[in-house]
Amino acid sequence: MEGRPNDIERRRDPAMLRISDDDRHQVAEVLRQAAGEGRIDLSELDERLEAAYAAKTYADLVPITADLPVRTAGAAAVAVPPPVSHAPVVPATTYSSSMSFMGDCTRRGVWRVPPEHTAFSVMGGVTLDLREAVFEARETVINCYAIMAGIDVVVNAHTQVIVDGVGVMGDFSQSRDRVPAQITVGSPVVRLKGLALMAGVSVQRKPMPGEPRKRLIR
Repeated sequence: MEGRPNDIERRRDPAMLRISDDDRHQVAEVLRQAAGEGRIDLSELDERLEAAYAAKTYADLVPITADLPVRTAGAAAVAVPPPVSHAPVVPATTYSSSMSFMGDCTRRGVWRVPPEHTAFSVMGGVTLDLREAVFEARETVINCYAIMAGIDVVVNAHTQVIVDGVGVMGDFSQSRDRVPAQITVGSPVVRLKGLALMAGVSVQRKPMPGEPRKRLIR
C-alpha cells in the first residue's frame, strides 16, 4: 500500500506517456536536419531513425535527440521540425538525374535532391524514393519523361505534391495515398512536370521505411 502513490506518480510522469506517429515524424525530421548540418553521419542517421520509429514513449525519444539542438516540452524531448534549409551541407550523394534505357534505376535512402532533378526512362523504369531524401531547396522540381516506361515517385506524409505533367496515351497523376497527408508551413514541396508517352508517371504518399502502414478511412 505504501508504494502505491509512487506507482501513480510514475504513471502520471509525462515522459512515460505514449507517443503518436506525429511525434515520431517530428523527431525523424530533426534527425534528417542534423544529418544535413553534418552533426551526425549516415550510419548514425539510419540507427536513430530506426530507434525513433520503434519508440513507444517520450522517454524513448530522449536519448535519440539528447545531443542535438532541439526544443523540448516539459520532461520529454519533443522535437519541433525546423524550417527547410536552403543548400544544407549533407554528407550524402547528390543526384541531378535518373535515367534508364530498357532497364531500371532506383534512388532510395538518404540522398541529396537538388532544386531540379530529371528522370528519363525509355522502355524501362525509374523509382525515386524521396521519403528519407534531403532537399536542397524549399521547392523541388522533378522533370519526368517516360516513353513506353514507368516512373514512380514516393514521398512521405509531410511532403506537399503538385502534379503538372501531361499523359499522352498514358497516365501522369498522383496515386491514392497510403498514409494521410500531414502538410505544415515548413513542408517541402515536390512539383512533378514532364510527359508520359504511352507510359505512366505516378507519385504516391507512403509510410516511412520501417513504419507500419495504417489503413486510410475514406
